[in-house]
Amino acid sequence: MTRRILVVDDEPSIRKVLAAHIKRLGHEVETADNGASAISLLDEEVFHLVITDLKMPVVDGMSLLRWVQEHQPGLPLILVTAHGTIETAVEALKHGAFDFVTKPFDLPELEGMVRKALATEQRNAAQLQAAPGRAGERAMIGTTPQMREVLRLVDKVAASPTTVLITGESGTGKELVARALHERSDRADKPFIQVNCGAIPETLFEAELFGYEKGAFTGAVTTKPGRFELAHKGTLFLDEVGELPRDLQVKLLRVLQERKIDRVGGIQPLEIDVRVVAATNVDLKKAVEAGRFRNDLYYRLSVFPIHLSPLRERVDDIPLLVEHFLRHYSHRLGKGVTRVSPEAMAALLEHPWPGNIRELENLVERAVLLTETDRIAMSDLPTLQSTGGPGEHTELDALDLKEYVRVHLARLERTRIQRVLEAEDGNVTRAARRLGISRKSLQTKMKEYGLRDG
Repeated sequence: MTRRILVVDDEPSIRKVLAAHIKRLGHEVETADNGASAISLLDEEVFHLVITDLKMPVVDGMSLLRWVQEHQPGLPLILVTAHGTIETAVEALKHGAFDFVTKPFDLPELEGMVRKALATEQRNAAQLQAAPGRAGERAMIGTTPQMREVLRLVDKVAASPTTVLITGESGTGKELVARALHERSDRADKPFIQVNCGAIPETLFEAELFGYEKGAFTGAVTTKPGRFELAHKGTLFLDEVGELPRDLQVKLLRVLQERKIDRVGGIQPLEIDVRVVAATNVDLKKAVEAGRFRNDLYYRLSVFPIHLSPLRERVDDIPLLVEHFLRHYSHRLGKGVTRVSPEAMAALLEHPWPGNIRELENLVERAVLLTETDRIAMSDLPTLQSTGGPGEHTELDALDLKEYVRVHLARLERTRIQRVLEAEDGNVTRAARRLGISRKSLQTKMKEYGLRDG
């Protein structure tokens, strides 16, 4: 099958060699001389693989990789690097690059790499098509320290069979992390089976999880495999595991220890090879102390814990998430919405988000439907217009548009500066560097916004 491949390199000779070889493999090739040009092409056209140099002017290979991870997470990217930058290339693999190849090229090696990358892209596309409309939820997006730590832990544990416990409030993206663990493991081409432990009636739970034999109970007219069997060689995701009744906790613990299951009504135990990932929005330690959750099961599940922070604690990720959902729903709903007004973005940043990322996604989808222009305005966010303190919006509504925007932008700027200062432990020099302004400018703004004495 002919696929479209984008080759990115600032050296014309390298672009020519790579393009010629890929064309001999029967694929179409487009080229770009830097990462910025590549992003423009990726925005406008469909590609199935990116092969990019690491060191380039304007936008380098690592920056291009980050853009692909955020905007087209299913698109594989191969890095071309010199021997002196292999360490950087290995780091890129940890952040989502498919593979890397060193100069001078070993053409048979590159050919095999291209084949595998295109096969991965086809599998990713098939998974997205199997769940239409959900592509916008599949990417783990964020650059805050909390999200960088989550991505680091996922990369660390994905390839192992270790049991993982994902904790966090509802709507923080626990299923996304579970899928990422599966898709980055050697079980990626095997089943990913999800069980919502809080949605299955207690009387049916054992049959759902372990399966049953024909005639095991009234209505069991055929033999049916359970979720553990369906996930054999793959991953079983136990969502809301904190909702499990105590008697079922014992049975789950035995399966995790022995790696065997007993179908309801069965005689012989069945061996299973399943990687278990569990998630909960319940504080299991407190549940253990209260006697609602077994201590031994808790320790069996939490071999490798990953915690997802609520959105209110990673506000700097909101613009990235908004951009991601805006792009997704604008395309899905056939609308040309490309931006968010400053006052609307300020309101999004100030909202506490009790429903976390799920709430934000739903709000963006609704706003894309409501707006009659190419941007989302405050009028398209009716649910956020009554979230301020007493009298706040009445006071703001009295301002003209220019002053209204100024007030909101000032709030946005103050919030950003405060969070960067907190992240840098109050170090003004480091905070100024991170914000891209001079130390003197930062000190002036800190005084203006009351972020220090004097």
